[in-house]
Amino acid sequence: MMKKLIAGWIAALCLVGGAHAAGGGVAWDKFPTERLTDMAALQNGAKVFVNYCLNCHGASMVRYNRMRDIGLTDEQIRDNLMFSAEKVGETMQVALNAKQGKEWFGAAPPDLSVIARSRAGAGGTGADYLYTYLRTYYRDESTATGWNNLAFPSVAMPHVLWQWQGQQRAVYEELPDPHDATKKVHHFKGFEQVTPGTMSKAEYDNTVADLVAFLTWMGEPAQGQRVRLGVWVLIFLGVFTVFAWRLNAAYWKDVK
Repeated sequence: MMKKLIAGWIAALCLVGGAHAAGGGVAWDKFPTERLTDMAALQNGAKVFVNYCLNCHGASMVRYNRMRDIGLTDEQIRDNLMFSAEKVGETMQVALNAKQGKEWFGAAPPDLSVIARSRAGAGGTGADYLYTYLRTYYRDESTATGWNNLAFPSVAMPHVLWQWQGQQRAVYEELPDPHDATKKVHHFKGFEQVTPGTMSKAEYDNTVADLVAFLTWMGEPAQGQRVRLGVWVLIFLGVFTVFAWRLNAAYWKDVK
């Protein structure tokens, strides 16, 4: 288990660490954190994950039955979210091995168990990065897949959600280099929609937010329980402090 955990962290760090380095510090959009406590959003994110991510990316440190924590029953998990496993107690594995992944995509698809936790940094949280990454794909015929990504230039993964988002292209403008007036630099201006998707921009952003919420939840499924327990512990300590203070006063009231 420890070996798998270390391997997952390394793979995730390679993916997103390379993205940040190659992206030149691209600004990350803010992930809507309220999705992390929205059970409907987490359940929708789980559905998107198993249908569009779990074909290539595993989550080998998360068991299917852990999704009970987001309000799903074993029957719902078995009937709607399990396509490559037989028991709800199994981990989310994929048939694609690292060698095949490297041959087909140029790099082995990383395990996504801790992908969100691995990318927190100066640019924002890991959720901020993933939320930006999944929304900044654009058409680029110079790449092997025909896709590129603003947050992860020269990304090996194609845009698996393009039918929902549609196709867009990146628009750049030439501006004077602030460090050398004799040179020009390409500055990203924005995206231009080439073909529409089956979702509106707002619908696509909401779907991506749900998926990122689920990816973030997978990194620490017990986070909600830990936070709730922490609140009760603080309340207990507060009440105990009041009792201790008054008891101390009662013990010492006759001492002069």
